[in-house]
Amino acid sequence: MTIDEAQAKVDEWIKTIGVRYFNELTNMTILTEEVGELARIMSRRYGEQSEKESDKDKDLGDEMADVLWVLICLANQTGVNLTEALEKNFEKKTARDSDRHISNDKLK
Repeated sequence: MTIDEAQAKVDEWIKTIGVRYFNELTNMTILTEEVGELARIMSRRYGEQSEKESDKDKDLGDEMADVLWVLICLANQTGVNLTEALEKNFEKKTARDSDRHISNDKLK
């Protein structure tokens, strides 16, 4: 599935099953909540904290998909084409960082 297809599929789902989009501020709050859930699993599974028994069965991919879902909702609501935005972001990072990481001794 392309990013454009994902945006269209989320929009169709929202309009047919989800009834309507939550407003942008509500979705921003939900995005923050979903990122927090992902962060909790990452910090406990890959960081130094011990993983709680209740988190051991959590699906990391599903948590990432929750974040992506709400981000796509926000993009749809605000008229952002994520494919175009990502392409522009690659151009920005390439221009800005073309030598930065290669010459960073910390990364060697």
